[in-house]
Parts: sequence; structure tokens; C-alpha cells
Amino acid sequence: MTTPSLTLFEAHATPRVAGPDQAPDIMELVRTCGIATVDGLDTRVAVLTFARQVMTLISHPDSDPDALTTIRDRGAPARRRGLAGLSAEELLAHTERSSLPHPPRLMLLVCQQPAASGGDVLLTDGHALHNFLLRHAPQALEAMSLPGTAFYGDGGGHLSQIFTHHRGERVSIRLRQDDLAAFSPLLTPHLPRLREAIKSLQQRVVLRAGQGYLIDNSRWLHARSSFRGDRVCVRALGDPLVSIPPGFSVLPT
Repeated sequence: MTTPSLTLFEAHATPRVAGPDQAPDIMELVRTCGIATVDGLDTRVAVLTFARQVMTLISHPDSDPDALTTIRDRGAPARRRGLAGLSAEELLAHTERSSLPHPPRLMLLVCQQPAASGGDVLLTDGHALHNFLLRHAPQALEAMSLPGTAFYGDGGGHLSQIFTHHRGERVSIRLRQDDLAAFSPLLTPHLPRLREAIKSLQQRVVLRAGQGYLIDNSRWLHARSSFRGDRVCVRALGDPLVSIPPGFSVLPT
């Protein structure tokens, strides 16, 4: 098994880290930047081994017995509500498990087999998004921070908001944009501005086999372009083994 190592993916400036035991360095990047890229995870066993070094795994309804989820086009069943991620369709920017009161803090996604075409990863830093809206659309940002203006999930979902303020001048983000999301009339007029801002800030990453990314699920949005072919990725969800404050700091620097 190849030792996972951080790499500088094209068009995504995550610092390079070297060394035989990189989990602490990787988690320091996640703590400060909210994201780290990994390479060399060529097998499912390698993904699982690395995931267990950085998180306590949390199962998903679609995960396998090892708590990892195989992300690929599953055809017609994936066209049901909320299952666009298991199709070949475009997947809009979102955070994971937004319908839970306490979503997993970490998400690891690793490519095992690239698509024949398409399937690019699109990443958006919630901190950059918050700052962009603060400068260019402060009224929209205020509406997105009002408690109870977003509902994620079905009848057993979670009433929340897009941006949540925490103690210590920190803010986290929670979002989904499929048909399992409902928004207050106070917020609906501002959603086009949100989508425009996300699109302007997205960083496109092409993953090769064994490459992936680990993100703070309370800070980063991730999306995917549509694809053709048998694209296979493996996803792990969980909570960090080391303490990480939620979201990002909004203290002036």
C-alpha cells in the first residue's frame, strides 16, 4: 500500500507535506484551511486505513458494512429524491448530511477510477463565500444567517439556516440544493445570488486514481460535474480524532 501523501493538485493550492506519518500534518491543514488533499490511496483498504487515522467513522444509509460508501452511477434507483450523488448527473454544491442536527465534521472522498469524461470535483470555501457575500451582498448574507430559514431533508429533516454563528466569532455553513431542501420566503429571493457567488468561487479539481480530498464539512462545499463512464469513488464520513473548532473565524485580521 502506498503511503498517503499530500499533493498539489492542478488548480488547487493545498500545501505539500512530506513524511512517513502525515496524519497530524494533514489534520493541521484541515484545522487551519478546512481542507487537505491526499494521494496514493489506490485501494479501498488504503482509504479505510487512512480514514481511521483521522476520524471516527460514521455510517451513511448508503454505506457498505465497512462504513465507506461507494460513489458511482447506480442507474434508475439513484434518480429518486436526494440520490443525485449516486447517479451520473451534475451534483450541486452542498455539505454532507445537512438533514441531521449534528452532521459529520469530516468528509473524505477518494477516486478509485476516473470517469471516461467529466466528473470533475468543484470545491468552494465557505469562508471565501461568506466574505464575498459580506462585501457584495450583505442583505443576502443577513437573510442566509436568519435562524429557521432553511429546512433540509424529508419530514424527519432539520430546520436550520445556511450560515450559523457560534461562540468565539466563528461561522459554519450547511447547505443542500436538491429537492430535499426548502427555504423561507425571506431567503428565496437571495438564492440566485448565492448560486452565482458559489459558481464564481468554485475551484475545479480533476482527480486521478488514488487521489482525493479531506474537508471540514462545516466549512467547505463540494460539488461534481456530470460524467460519462464508470466513475468510482469511495467516501468516508466521520468526526475528527483531534479537536477542530467549527467552520471558520470571522474575526478581523
